[in-house]
Amino acid sequence: MSSDGSVTLLLQDISSGNAAAADKLIPLVYTELRRLADSCLRREKPGHTLQPTALVHEAYMRMVAQNQPDYQNRAQFYCIAARVMRQVLVDHARKRRSAKRGGGGEKIALDDVFLSPVEKGDAIVDLDDALSDLEKTDPQKARLIEMKYFGGLTAEESAVITGLAVPVIRRELRVATAWLQHALDQRREALP
Repeated sequence: MSSDGSVTLLLQDISSGNAAAADKLIPLVYTELRRLADSCLRREKPGHTLQPTALVHEAYMRMVAQNQPDYQNRAQFYCIAARVMRQVLVDHARKRRSAKRGGGGEKIALDDVFLSPVEKGDAIVDLDDALSDLEKTDPQKARLIEMKYFGGLTAEESAVITGLAVPVIRRELRVATAWLQHALDQRREALP
């Protein structure tokens, strides 16, 4: 059986409540989770105190500690893993922000948050806040952004998970990206 098939079967076992399946799953998914963590951290400030291995471990521990969703396949599992990694990074950034007791900052373009290392740790918190606002008004767009930028999924992979056509996904991503950029600009303009 392929590793994809093994992962899917183990995910189904986990969803059914088989706790031992989680121990068998980690060796099969660790490399991909590590790639996701590297991708997430690449957008962070150089010298980030959270390392990829720690991010993988924290995300995995959070995933196995919560009620398991009905995992349908490995792509959905990685999508959920990306969301949990985002939560870990945001929690970490919020702790740093509260330790600084302040805020403020320069205007940061959405592309800077996603494509290059961000010099301000607050950017990930601002992005998370904007993404949460988008999720309230359009959960589908927020989920697609999360899959692409935090999960590293292609439009084709997202199509498998969502059942949407690839051109629809690309259009939704363009609209969502513009919405998020506008929201980030408004947040920065509102700062004292």
